[in-house]
Amino acid sequence: MQGKVFISEADEYLFGLGTHYEIYDKLGAHPSKENGRNGIFFAVWAPNAVDVHVIGTFNGWDENRHPMQRLANSGIWQLFIPGVGVGELYKYLITGPDGEKLYKADPYANSAELRPGTASRTADLAGYKWGDDKWVKARAAKDPNKEPLAIYECHIGSWMKHPDGTEDGFYTYRQFADRIVPYLKEMHFNCIELIGIAEHPFDGSWGYQVTGYYAPTSRYGEPSDFMYLVDLLHKNDIGVILDWVPAHFCPDAHGLGRFDGRCIYEDPDPRKGEHPDWGTKIFNLAKNEVRNFLIANALFWVRRFHVDGLRVDAVASMLYLDYGKKDGQWVPNVHGGNENLDAIEFFKHLNSIAASHFPGVMIIAEESTAWPKITGKLDDGGLGFTFKWNMGWMHDFCEYMKLDPYFRRGAHNMLTFAMSYNEAENYILPLSHDEVVHLKCSMLEKMPGYEVDKFANLRAGYTFMLGHSGKKLLFMGQEFGQKREWSEKRELDWYLLQEPLHMGMKNYVADLYEIYQNNPCLYEIDNNWGGFSWINADDSDRSIYSFARMSEDGKNAIVFVINFTPMNREGFKLGVPWEGTYTKLIDSADSKYGGFGTGIPDKLVTSPGLCDYKDQSISFDLPSYGAVAFLWESGALGKKPEAKKETAKSASKTKPTAKTGVSGKAQTAAKASAGKNTASKKKTK
Repeated sequence: MQGKVFISEADEYLFGLGTHYEIYDKLGAHPSKENGRNGIFFAVWAPNAVDVHVIGTFNGWDENRHPMQRLANSGIWQLFIPGVGVGELYKYLITGPDGEKLYKADPYANSAELRPGTASRTADLAGYKWGDDKWVKARAAKDPNKEPLAIYECHIGSWMKHPDGTEDGFYTYRQFADRIVPYLKEMHFNCIELIGIAEHPFDGSWGYQVTGYYAPTSRYGEPSDFMYLVDLLHKNDIGVILDWVPAHFCPDAHGLGRFDGRCIYEDPDPRKGEHPDWGTKIFNLAKNEVRNFLIANALFWVRRFHVDGLRVDAVASMLYLDYGKKDGQWVPNVHGGNENLDAIEFFKHLNSIAASHFPGVMIIAEESTAWPKITGKLDDGGLGFTFKWNMGWMHDFCEYMKLDPYFRRGAHNMLTFAMSYNEAENYILPLSHDEVVHLKCSMLEKMPGYEVDKFANLRAGYTFMLGHSGKKLLFMGQEFGQKREWSEKRELDWYLLQEPLHMGMKNYVADLYEIYQNNPCLYEIDNNWGGFSWINADDSDRSIYSFARMSEDGKNAIVFVINFTPMNREGFKLGVPWEGTYTKLIDSADSKYGGFGTGIPDKLVTSPGLCDYKDQSISFDLPSYGAVAFLWESGALGKKPEAKKETAKSASKTKPTAKTGVSGKAQTAAKASAGKNTASKKKTK
């Protein structure tokens, strides 16, 4: 039990400025000790309230027994109640300025009643003994841009169901931890991104409509159980990213909307305070206290739960005032434009404070337009995010892979285009949950052809993704060829692993990511041409792509060749950047992965002669839908690979056309269309 909790004038002052970065230690419900008695200290911000009472299981939900006292300077109400322990349910009964009674969950609560209940629950976050000091210390010394980042996006409730026969079949955080850790290690993912962790009332929202920003969802256990999950992941050298949703919040009656009878978290003008497509409320980022609520929340997850990063959902919807809105549904800024000036300053503030408080922690933007400098430095006019999801690459990749091979020659630039703007941001290549829902099909079912062709296509596609510049993200199930679209209501189709093709796919992905982890050339230089060089980006007639990746010290280099047609290319000749020996690292047509087997030698030695504008070449039989990676053995030669910014005209000159469905911008979607695309995942209660 900790000592006395109280709110000082300094607390009020900093909260009013929007700079109280540990306000979560004061607002909410916290174990405290006053006058020798243990209990809970309650505090809530409700500036327009006439009265506030604490009601709960400890007082029989008596609406008159525990009135709170208002602090005049801040609109904060507080009360210490002796004898209240951990695990009690409670709410705030708020009497608004018009006499309306509102029964609200605690915005700063650290635990909540299991849905469909909507009460908050008292909790103590101080009791867990962490064992990840080594991880946390090492994290602060690393630059995420120069480290391998292989993310497994995961929804706990539907990854795997517990065989206990319960209606939900949820594993607890601890049970999930004991199962997911060995799986991630087997698959060579070094980071997990968890969706739906902050408390939310409706399963079908996937956690994107939040009511409890400071509470790990009770679906899977207590806050200490979630700490155990993060701790165990860290002890096994696996990072943790959480989906974080500052763009909007759940409109349910017990949530933040009209919290004290007035709109204090959202703007009262629906043109500013509501998302018409999503049926949600928009945070009023012009208010200091609201910005404080969100920025402190981001820091809270890092400080109290040791998470390694936040993936910020729907950033575009925050940056554009007219995002997903028609004329008359939005209000221009003071300059007459559609940029949300408050959101811009909010992101700069967030990223500045996060970087200074927690070096090495990642703040990742899901941003679907061409807004400049999302990951740019703050002193250069950027927003300061660590990474940005490359939605343009994702769109082009998925559209290309769905094409019948006959038509791929006409869309060749769809897979070369992303490198033309790769230097603009620090990118993550995402194949996320959004790409395998709402009739978009699973990754496997996007592929053309018979079943064996689908697997061969997907192995080739994953190889292209692995070799391409940018960090990696793959949504759960796609690593073994999940057939059905994802649903939060059921577990992944693990029974498919009884089939050789699915097991082959799983093994192939594991081997790909092992190669990724072990070769600095695949992650050290992801955002400039020093780490990537096209060998031949123009072989559109054969739909073959070849390129090289290089490490900073020049001692590690890998050449990739991917054939996206069902045609075997016997005696295929490939120009290579460096003389010497090339060792086969992986071959997607190997029979152990479900292919038909190839005769590509384990080692190939270069021969002199001009090919692909190179002075050296190697030759081998390239199979249909074949993807091969070769490691260049540089030790004996001591030569450093030299990258060329462009070695083929298509990467810079070939422009996407309307026929291929690709925009000529650096990103695929303009803000209006992006709003419609992103809105599809936001289910309403």
